[in-house]
Amino acid sequence: MRDQANMLTVRPVIAPAANTDLGTTPLVGTVIDRVGYESLTYAIATGTLSDANATYAVLLEESDVSNDGFTAVADADLIGTEAAAGFTYANDGVTRRLGYIGNKRYTRLTITPTGADSGNSPIAAVAILGNPHEAPVA
Repeated sequence: MRDQANMLTVRPVIAPAANTDLGTTPLVGTVIDRVGYESLTYAIATGTLSDANATYAVLLEESDVSNDGFTAVADADLIGTEAAAGFTYANDGVTRRLGYIGNKRYTRLTITPTGADSGNSPIAAVAILGNPHEAPVA
């Protein structure tokens, strides 16, 4: 049996919430610092999306500093695509993932709705950091 639990760190990015009547207000995730880890994957989970005309676009950005200079990650630095990580009102109870293989220290995930003007949009996201420089992780 292989131990994975001591080789991963999971950090909250977007806290689980109903997110009622978002309209087009982006859900901007917590900035993730990759220092000490060689791999990073984002996991996005939805609940029951009751807004019948909403779509949700995913954007991953990167920077060399924690609070400035964020730009969109190049497609070549992603495992998967932002389009495939996105979802619509019809995607109840799904989990999407998006991997990052770029060389910037900081990343930020943003989910932007379109048409989320009624009902609930329960969405959460976490960052999964792996291949630590020192293991086991705390």
